[in-house]
Amino acid sequence: MNVLRQLFLEHLAQTSESPLMLEINKADGVFLFGPDGKKYFDLISGISVSNLGHGNPMVVKAVQNQAADFMHLMVYGEYIQKPQVELTAQLTRLLPENLNSVYLVNSGSEAVEGALKLAKRFTGRSEIVAFKNAYHGSTHGALSVMGCEEQKRNYRPLLPDVRILNFNSIADLDQITTRTACVIIEPIQGEGGIRLPNVDYLRKLKQRCSETGALLIFDEIQTGMGRTGSMFAFQRFEVIPDILLLAKAFGGGMPLGAFISSKEIMRVLTHNPILGHITTFGGHPVSCAAAIASLNFLIHEKVVEQVEHKGSIIAEALAKHPKVREVRRAGLMMAVELGTFDTVQALIKYGLDHGFILDWFLFCNTAVRIAPPLIITEDECRTVANLIVEGLNAIQ
Repeated sequence: MNVLRQLFLEHLAQTSESPLMLEINKADGVFLFGPDGKKYFDLISGISVSNLGHGNPMVVKAVQNQAADFMHLMVYGEYIQKPQVELTAQLTRLLPENLNSVYLVNSGSEAVEGALKLAKRFTGRSEIVAFKNAYHGSTHGALSVMGCEEQKRNYRPLLPDVRILNFNSIADLDQITTRTACVIIEPIQGEGGIRLPNVDYLRKLKQRCSETGALLIFDEIQTGMGRTGSMFAFQRFEVIPDILLLAKAFGGGMPLGAFISSKEIMRVLTHNPILGHITTFGGHPVSCAAAIASLNFLIHEKVVEQVEHKGSIIAEALAKHPKVREVRRAGLMMAVELGTFDTVQALIKYGLDHGFILDWFLFCNTAVRIAPPLIITEDECRTVANLIVEGLNAIQ
């Protein structure tokens, strides 16, 4: 075993007993490169983080320039810092009028935590509604609204008063009541295996929240920033949440998250108590500079407008294969259902051996995840589809 691999196992806390151990020492565009020069198509984008691929010149330059000017100055919200102000102003111009106040944090889990606090504080209620097979992060509050008991049981007690409903069940919406502070939902479930809402489901959910006074939180940590073929997934369904969560691709490859609401709702964090939510590194200037550059690139290069077509190239090629039971997709966020975990593992291993990287889903281990950088070209989509088809032909 080489020294780096040995040190990795000895000193980095592990999340499983069998880490992937894929060593990467360079990344460029849609490719990752091993120390021996082996090239891999990155078809998971760090789990929908690297929407612009790797080494985007605009983002790299923005990071370098901002680091040269200043990095950390003070805890979030105390000093006027140009990268934070410019990012939030530009972001809110893309959002509906009620989503006009942005709280910047470091990650998706922190965005979830902040949103849950905000909803309880604003409504004065305690009940939180979430959904089966939902994934919102691994911190205590986020874990409390995860929709999988197996992942939670060894960490209890967690937040009390959490109700788990079935995703896409209109009948379950009656369980949202005047006791409910908020409903947190992924408009498209990610770790559940790319599960899209049924027609009118999100509209009926929004209606029920409006009737009961519960705040609707859309977790767009995976779906945001163009991944589904619109800048935000809520635009696909024409349902506007009370609180919107962003992270992952939001930072352009740098750590950044946000929970976004109206000024009226967000104002409750300013008093009783003062400093109702605090973060030291949230909205780090370098991360904000990267986010601005990433957002500008998405808009000016019309990246999002091309996503749906690119996704269709891959999906249509794979859907024809006899081993593929179903392709579930929104834009370049895709699950290819293969029926068994053994088949999924075999295809992932084949990919590593033949130069492409796939993944499986936390709550759907019978499907492979395909979520390449949004900058992947149409020709690369065809190449990728052919590589995966060859893999499906080769595995047992």
